[in-house]
Amino acid sequence: MNPAARSLGVLALTIVLAGTALQATAKADAIDKPIPVAAVDAPKAAAPASETAVLAGGCFWGMQGVFEHVRGVTRVVSGYSGGAKATAHYELVGTELTGHAESIQVTFDPRVVSFGEILRVYFSVAHDPTELNRQGPDSGTSYRSEIFFGSATQEKIARAYVSQLSAAHTFKDPIVTKIEKLNGFYPAEGYHQDFLIHNPDYPYIVYNDLPKIAALKRVLPEMYRDKPVMLQTSAGL
Repeated sequence: MNPAARSLGVLALTIVLAGTALQATAKADAIDKPIPVAAVDAPKAAAPASETAVLAGGCFWGMQGVFEHVRGVTRVVSGYSGGAKATAHYELVGTELTGHAESIQVTFDPRVVSFGEILRVYFSVAHDPTELNRQGPDSGTSYRSEIFFGSATQEKIARAYVSQLSAAHTFKDPIVTKIEKLNGFYPAEGYHQDFLIHNPDYPYIVYNDLPKIAALKRVLPEMYRDKPVMLQTSAGL
């Protein structure tokens, strides 16, 4: 949702949002240990200087906010993936007819943080991989859980990790994360970029997304950095 649309419902949803806040906090508090590391991963010693990952897991405000706090990440862009370039616009994606998912493009230094470690953050604190076509208060295929792999190596690591976590029964419910080839990533409108950083007191952010950043700091402290990397202070779009 865009800021204007969400603002219209704030007063009417006060009670519901309060309940969501308690639920989100309880979920974050329940994460008291990190999930297993990826058994299949790319070695850091032979890694290039930069790599990108495209991930979908609900509203991109929170996803971007979480990964901007991950060590080794150099840039995070909110956007759309899974559909055509012509339909990569917020109003169209919201119709749930474009095939797009709200996504983030994460640029990272694989010598510092591997793709497997990026996925560890993704599965453990960034979103709930057991929710089908929804995350928190948002529902629809544009809020689905999906990894858009950009290489055969990324595909191998992602599929192996899902199999590993499933076999270990890491989550109570089955993982529903889709894994498909990346066919395009399209940056979202400017007002979506760094939204969490610019609007930390916005009710939706407070209730749904700040608990995820707190969980990252608590669960994976070695991967957390206090100062986020902001898109608007990097190379831009």
